Parts: sequence; C-alpha cells; structure tokens
Amino acid sequence: MWALRQDLTGSLTEAVVEHAHRFEDMRQEIVCETCQRLLTARPLVPRTVETMVGRVRLERPCFYCRVCQAGVYPLDEAPGLTPGRTQLDVQKAAARVVIETAYDEAQALFHDLTGVHLGSERMHTLTHRVAEGLSVLDIAPSREQIEERVAQAAAGTWRRPWVVLGIDGAYAPTRPESARGRRPGQRRQRARRPRWKGEPREVKGFRFYLLDGERIVHLLRWHQIQTEADLGEALKQVQEAGLIPEDRGRLCVVCDGAPWRWEHVEALFPDAKQVLDYYHCSDSLHRMAKAQYGDAQQALHWVEATLTRLYLGKISAVLGGLKRMQGTSEEAQQAIANCGAFLHKHRGRTSYRQLRRGGYTVGSGGIESSNKFICHTRLKRSGAWGYEVNCNQMLALRCATYNGTFDQVFVRHQERLRAA
Repeated sequence: MWALRQDLTGSLTEAVVEHAHRFEDMRQEIVCETCQRLLTARPLVPRTVETMVGRVRLERPCFYCRVCQAGVYPLDEAPGLTPGRTQLDVQKAAARVVIETAYDEAQALFHDLTGVHLGSERMHTLTHRVAEGLSVLDIAPSREQIEERVAQAAAGTWRRPWVVLGIDGAYAPTRPESARGRRPGQRRQRARRPRWKGEPREVKGFRFYLLDGERIVHLLRWHQIQTEADLGEALKQVQEAGLIPEDRGRLCVVCDGAPWRWEHVEALFPDAKQVLDYYHCSDSLHRMAKAQYGDAQQALHWVEATLTRLYLGKISAVLGGLKRMQGTSEEAQQAIANCGAFLHKHRGRTSYRQLRRGGYTVGSGGIESSNKFICHTRLKRSGAWGYEVNCNQMLALRCATYNGTFDQVFVRHQERLRAA
C-alpha cells in the first residue's frame, strides 16, 4: 500500500475531478473572452500533471479562436491547474524541504516522505523560480497580522509593549558568476581544483520583534546580500507601508557601532530609543585595554570599572579619563584615541541602567540569532558556495517561512503563472 499510494490516490483524484467538473468535461461551446466569438470544442487533448496526491491524467476539450490565435482549456482552470507538469502543491512542498537542507539531501528526503520523485536540479529550478523578484513587502506579514501580535503582547499590562529593531550583518560564502558552466576538457579525468575563487559576502539584514517578558515575539525579518543603501531602502519601504505600528509600542533600536546603521535609523525612526549593543561596547573596551595593559589583571579591572561607569550613565567621566590616559606605546595611544572617538559618537546610547529600568533591551541577541538561523544554518554548509542571486532567493524564502508568509509567496507565484 505504501509503495502504491501515489497510484491509488492519483486514480481517485482523476475520478473526483471527472465527477466534480463534469460540465467542463462535456462542454461543447464557449465564448471567447477577447472577441466574443462562439467557439466549438475540438477533440479531447490529454494532459498529465504531477501532484502531491499522485500522477493525474486528464482528457479535456480544447477551444481555439482563430481570430485571437489563443486556445482555452476550461478543465484546466476549474481545478486550478498551473502551467507545466509539476503543480504548485509539489513545488511548495519541495521548496519547504530545499530551504532547510542541501539539494541532494532534500531530494532523498522529499521522495521518502511523499513518494514523489523530483531531481535535485529540478528542485533547484522550481524553488528559485518561485523566489524571483521577491521584495521585503512580498514576504512581510500584513499590518493587521503585526497589530494582532502586538495586541497579544500588550494584553494584561498597562504599558505599551517594547518593539525592538535590530540591524546587523553576517558573512556567507559566494562564488562569482564566472564559475557558471562546465570547465573545458574531458569528463573522465581526475577532479581539478576550481579556477574560480570564492568570496565571503556580507548578508545585511534587520529584524523587528517584541519583548514579552522573557520571550521574544517575532514580527518581521529581512536578510539579503545587499549594499547599505539597499538595506536602507528596504527599511524605508517597511516604514512607508506602515507595517510597524509605532503608536502602539515603544520602538527601540539596538545596533553595534557601524555608522551606516545609525544613519538609516536616525533618518527613518528619529523618535526611537537608540541603544549601543552592550556586548559590542564591552568588546571595544577589552581591545583597548589589551593594547594598553596587555594581558595583565589591570586590564580587566579597568574594563569592569569603565563598564560600571557607563552603566551608571557617567559617560563624561569615561571620556575624560580616556583623554587623560597616556598610551604605553604608539599602538596603545591609537587604540585609546579610537575608543574615545567610538564612545563619543555613541554617548547618547550607553545609559544602560536607565534603559534597563525602562524595560528596554541592551543586547543585540535578537538579530544575532536571526543571522545564525536565517543565514548560517542554510548557506554556511561544509564546502558550499552559492551565487549571489541564488543566495538572495534562498534567504528571501527562509525569511518568508519564519515570517509566516510562505503561503503568501506561493499565491503571488500562482498569480504570476496565470498572468503569463
């Protein structure tokens, strides 16, 4: 029964389609939607499609308009068939497996679990065709869905919930476009080292989430191999679409010290509470102390005292101490100057005690975990190198899955197929 399940359910589906759409099967005339001419049925045309319930064979009447030079198959439209042999339900299930694991492994798992056979190259083609041209708004939940999550987090409290925006980057291994195609030479020979050289590219992304006690409630994430301007444009689209209800929550932005991130934040969310990630700040202080004091215990004492002053909001005392500090070497003097400039630039973002009392987060763990979960889990696999366009399409589908909008992406894909 397990081996024959696809044949059995496929035969049942043929009978159901024949019974449910008997009128379309027996139709003899139809009106052309373009020229309003009356068209008569031509001989039945067979078609076989692959679905999750098995291989389904249909024989449907064809209507052809000589004036418009277009054919119509009503029995294709009635059950919602799409162009091609492999139907959307198979493509959707295959994409769900592909975005979680490598193609060869996905092919074996898909066949074992469903009984449907798809080659790894076919799975690759179908998956990336679905993801063509996806933007942040295509994979984003609706404003109503986001407001519902915000309302659930605010239930039972008199405070507005904390909405956190994290922006960060992670590196993914990529290969150049010149690596496409086969290498010249004989096929049956010892494998050679590839002539192309891979390059790690930064996947820049952002994530909106809620703080609900000890729990994080996810709202929206978007990760792509993109420039700083592209990420700013994606943030602008989210802000202009009004997806994040700033009036129903207290927006807090947590980032590391990279200047470009704060430029976008100040331009798009000027009223948000800005927080320099505590752990990146601590890392900067540790590097400076190591350059000044080496690995001595004095370095640890200085860092702990400085972090305590920052926590208490005494940023002016910290900056004054750095100005008076004499470097033990040229390298140490440069590290002191860099640390002072870094803290001066972010002096309004380090009042950690005040932020904690207000319920805000001071760490960027939410976006760091998103980097690992969205990017590293799928793209940073042993020996894997991906083309930039393929990586971005994979990232878009993974973001859609964990935004809860994977079905929405396939509705868009179905509409594109029907329009084509």
